[in-house]
Amino acid sequence: MCFVTTFILMGIPHAPELDIVLFVIFLVIYVFTLVGNLLILLVIRVDSYLRTPMYYFLANLSFIDMWFSSVTVPKILMSLLSPDGGAISFGSCVAQLYFFHGLGSTECFLYTVMSYDRYLAITHPLHYVTMMSGKTCALLTGSTWLSGLVHSAVQTILTFRLPYCGPNQIQHYFCDAPPILKLACADTSVNEMVIFVNIGVVASGCFFLIFLSYMSIVHAILKIHTAKGRQKAFQTCASHCIVVLCFFGPCVFIYLRPGSKGAVDGIVAVFYTVLTPVLNPLVYTLRNKEVKTALLKLKNRGAFAQNK
Repeated sequence: MCFVTTFILMGIPHAPELDIVLFVIFLVIYVFTLVGNLLILLVIRVDSYLRTPMYYFLANLSFIDMWFSSVTVPKILMSLLSPDGGAISFGSCVAQLYFFHGLGSTECFLYTVMSYDRYLAITHPLHYVTMMSGKTCALLTGSTWLSGLVHSAVQTILTFRLPYCGPNQIQHYFCDAPPILKLACADTSVNEMVIFVNIGVVASGCFFLIFLSYMSIVHAILKIHTAKGRQKAFQTCASHCIVVLCFFGPCVFIYLRPGSKGAVDGIVAVFYTVLTPVLNPLVYTLRNKEVKTALLKLKNRGAFAQNK
């Protein structure tokens, strides 16, 4: 029996004449993702006013988003440039699946931690500094990374323990479990159940905890007496909510609905694999006065250095 050594990623469904247009669009988005998230990391690193738990978690989110995007977008660009760009070796496919789910799961858990951080900041402002100490932040962040990587390892091992001996065309633009399992030469019912529990339920559980946190936050915000105080609290949370919805909505759609339609899943997956990482710097800079002030100080510092 011959086993597959190379898979072919079929890419995003589109007309061939749109190759160049899509290449330019994805390249621009990818560059903005890298530059935007690097800028956030730099600003948080150099501005002492941003060394708070909220920005500590935001820095981790920016770091994850850079790599999360890098796991899939370069392969999309290669497949749009060359007819053979969709080919990916078996080992590379395993690595892509592992890092995609590892980073994605870590981001999922991190969003939950960030909502808990906002909950404590707004509902327990007097005790917030002691409750979210540097040690606590490091422990929470380390737990998200460990949980995400273990979660991904389980998914990857279960997916690639199956034999793949037939067709090698993956109806997707990256190696994801549902389209890969369709190519297996064995029963995949156990794997499909694990996907439902290991991915879908985890994502839904995190989203439910985030929802509870924000319900408590809204309740607390409505008790704030000053309009300015309420507005500041709402603005702080609104940025997080926008990114959370763009990330969790497509995940739940893909992994929790019965059946998998390759073309539909591929298009929906673009939202959380390509658009969410670029939304992070856009939302957190355009809607955040503290970050905009820090960026302006960084720009002025650079201009001052050039004039010396």
